[in-house]
Amino acid sequence: MKPSLRTYKATPESVEQSSREVSAALGMPWRGPGMPRLVMGRREWVALPDLGVSPVRAKTDSGAWNSSLHAEEVTLSENEETVRFMTINHFGQRHACEAAVARIGWVRSSTGVSRQRIFIHTTLELVGGLKLDVVVSLVNRKKMLCPMLLGRRALSGFFLIDPQAAYLLGPRGGLERSC
Repeated sequence: MKPSLRTYKATPESVEQSSREVSAALGMPWRGPGMPRLVMGRREWVALPDLGVSPVRAKTDSGAWNSSLHAEEVTLSENEETVRFMTINHFGQRHACEAAVARIGWVRSSTGVSRQRIFIHTTLELVGGLKLDVVVSLVNRKKMLCPMLLGRRALSGFFLIDPQAAYLLGPRGGLERSC
């Protein structure tokens, strides 16, 4: 018996302005009808102000549904409402973090292995001041180049990814004072 599949439909939010006016207000080039999108590279600099961590190198991954953050020494509270963990910024500095648990769920890795992970809600700040509320899973990404992975749940509706470019939103200097 096959597992049931979920289908998601993206519905653009209704606005009173034309896409040309929205693009002009955001300082984005207008490329025709449809919702305006920011173009980001395969890697971008981000900050996590709720956790006090900045700057962090993040890999954009349109193939991943969930976002994830490097976490070590993960300790779940007895009532499973909060989690404590250690993460690192771009300079290798360790940061002790505590956050409310959004949920605990199963995630299938790129190797096809399913494991249970802890998810938290946090604010993601991009270069230029754009802030997004995101849900991230905590996982050890020590062997990875980027301590954070941005999945399509966080990116959809806002961004297009240029896989040949990196750091299109700006240099990390714009984030170092955000936390």
